[in-house]
Amino acid sequence: MAVELEKYQDILDELGEHAGEVLRAAWSEAARVFSSRGLENTYLKGATGLKSLGRGTDLVVSFIQSAPAVARELGEDAVSDLLAAAIKMYSKTSATVIASIFSTSPVAAARLGDPELFRGYLHLLDTLLAQAPRGVRPMLDHLSTLLGQLTLGGLRRWALWGAQAHKTNFEGQLKYFSLESPESIGVLQKERKGTLFIDVQRRIGMYLRALWGRDFFMRPTSGDFERREGYRPSIEGYIMHLPDAYDDFVFNSPTGEETRIPGIELYRASAAHAACHQVYTTDQFDRTGLSALQVALVGLIEDARVEGLALAQFPGLKQTWLSLHAATPQSGDSAAALMARLARILLDENYRDDHPWVTLGCRLFSERRAQTNVTEWVRDIGTRLADEMQALGVSYSQSNDVADIPYRDDNRYMWEFEDIREAGQVIAGVTTQQIRKYASVMEMLNTLDVPGAGDDANEIWVLSTEFFSDEDPTTSLNQKEGREPPPDPYHYPEWDYQMQLDRPDWCTVLEKRPKPGEVEIIDDIVVKHKPLVARLKYLIEAMQPQGVQRLRKQEDGDEIDLNAAVRAMIEMRMGEQPDPRIMMRNVRKVRDLSVLLLIDLSESTNDAVLGSDSTVLQLAREATVLLADALDKIGDPFAIHGFDSNGRHDVEYFRYKDFGMAYNDQAKSRLAGMSGQLSTRMGAAMRHAGSILKRQPSNKKLLLVITDGEPADNDVRDPQYLRFDAKKAVEELTRNGIATYCLSLDPRADQYVSRIFGAKNYMVVDHVQRLPEKLPLLYMGLTR
Repeated sequence: MAVELEKYQDILDELGEHAGEVLRAAWSEAARVFSSRGLENTYLKGATGLKSLGRGTDLVVSFIQSAPAVARELGEDAVSDLLAAAIKMYSKTSATVIASIFSTSPVAAARLGDPELFRGYLHLLDTLLAQAPRGVRPMLDHLSTLLGQLTLGGLRRWALWGAQAHKTNFEGQLKYFSLESPESIGVLQKERKGTLFIDVQRRIGMYLRALWGRDFFMRPTSGDFERREGYRPSIEGYIMHLPDAYDDFVFNSPTGEETRIPGIELYRASAAHAACHQVYTTDQFDRTGLSALQVALVGLIEDARVEGLALAQFPGLKQTWLSLHAATPQSGDSAAALMARLARILLDENYRDDHPWVTLGCRLFSERRAQTNVTEWVRDIGTRLADEMQALGVSYSQSNDVADIPYRDDNRYMWEFEDIREAGQVIAGVTTQQIRKYASVMEMLNTLDVPGAGDDANEIWVLSTEFFSDEDPTTSLNQKEGREPPPDPYHYPEWDYQMQLDRPDWCTVLEKRPKPGEVEIIDDIVVKHKPLVARLKYLIEAMQPQGVQRLRKQEDGDEIDLNAAVRAMIEMRMGEQPDPRIMMRNVRKVRDLSVLLLIDLSESTNDAVLGSDSTVLQLAREATVLLADALDKIGDPFAIHGFDSNGRHDVEYFRYKDFGMAYNDQAKSRLAGMSGQLSTRMGAAMRHAGSILKRQPSNKKLLLVITDGEPADNDVRDPQYLRFDAKKAVEELTRNGIATYCLSLDPRADQYVSRIFGAKNYMVVDHVQRLPEKLPLLYMGLTR
């Protein structure tokens, strides 16, 4: 559960009015991306620490606004790195430049896409402040353009070239870093890469998911600054590390023609090959006692094996990989060339190579590829080929003799597979699942180590029932100090009027714990409407059950009405037609009705009513309190619930008073704590309310909905979609014997509410101030 900002009022006071307002506006986004500990230790303390520097409010505001975006892209640790770098650069530059670093950090985080690269970017800024301090501000102003064309290595080379070339020429320095000088544009074009990882990451991810039906996790890795070459792809901790940029791959074909492979194809081939290792390499290889040459050749054979398994499922991958194999018999007899030639012949059955070592490798692979003991036969072939290469007198250098196959990774994954699993890592770096243990009261009191454990605790202890202290036997300890338990999800269908079909389990309703308020608020409402309460008293007494009632003038009944029988005999003696209704019937008057009041708690209920100091929510609360007071006196079973929504996966549902619960101070405090937020997904809330109401044993059931607007949600653009779904929900409830009625506070509701609830099942309250009076009277009329 998110940390409430109101708990840190002292921090808001310390930040000042302007920064405090910005913090309130950014809090909801920060609470989604930061952990509870990160909110307090990184976000809030970072803001107060910057405020204590005494360098103005802009510095603090820039951090508050930018930190959630950085955390969303790279995690909250990147925000800690950003703060540490800012403090380090504090003495080297002005507060304006530091504020600019904060405000442009989301751009850098989004374009770099990796925490390690982001740290490298911050180090570059620190270096520039020492070498070309006047160029940092204009460079930050053009950061989106620069990172849209350069990798981190390219940006570093471009920036340091300008710092060295204009070390003493301050005017030229400003023009260079503002992209206004010919030298700046020239170096930028020289360092510009063909295809950036950040621009194709989404497409590559969708490509891999389409092939294997699962997610693969990719991160960029920076190229070598000095040699201007990208690192080889690698797999570490179930995450693919691909170069942050690929130039087009250019080589000459045997006919002498230049062949160019676009960078996007190189990314596709690299990602597909790394995915093959993650899918098909299921056992760790043992490198004990192997030389560097043997390790390289075992990896080459394993590359061929996993690619062969992938081609059996997806033959189209062959062209993706084969186009990047440029080795030919004319490539030479060096160790790197021979390995590249062997890799090609193992992939391409149409390739011909008569070198005895290449032929031997192809024959051994064909003979043993069907065997099941994979690690054994792959290791045997690799060591055998290493021995044969040494027998041929071919020398091997681990740093220089690397096969020219640009899409293949460094094979570290096959040697570390089991080590990763034993370390407890899982896909995408998610930690092991937290354990929840149900303990007895004595265990909880005597054995528990940390009563206030946080979200990062390995084990959480819970009691199967609520625990009440002797001091306050009415409120449980969990309600006082505990956090809200994760709600159980309830899934409901949603009607798609365009397809004319239900979308099964489309919406998720989550029952949240209502926040208590001050009971005095409810008592004040009763005092405020004392005249109305007096008027309702007579109606309530008329509606209360009167026990057994005697109905006279019945043709059939339980006993004879003597007075009516005497009159009938007199009429007969006088020759008149007698009245045959001479019987009496005893009828037991009992009200058999359950009602559920469902209140719309969307953000719009916080708006003030025109011509009044009260909000819509306050008036709805007043009406609910008066109705609840009346229902409690009548004796009808009733419940009061509320709802709001934040998309189809998060329809929040609050139970302020349930059936069977007494209308006491606890229920009143919950009503006092009602608040308006988010949107109005009415259909899902009504279905959930109906599922609760239909379990009531009453013969008659009524769902009374109070709303101030039409159904809407943040993930739906078609205004008709949720209207038709709400209408469908009403029809479903009617089939289940539940009557629905809507009390709308929207003056324009006639346009849609009659189509949802029916022509006679709604009422629009034009003057919202009269709602406390209207609602109880409406209920009396509906249920008389």
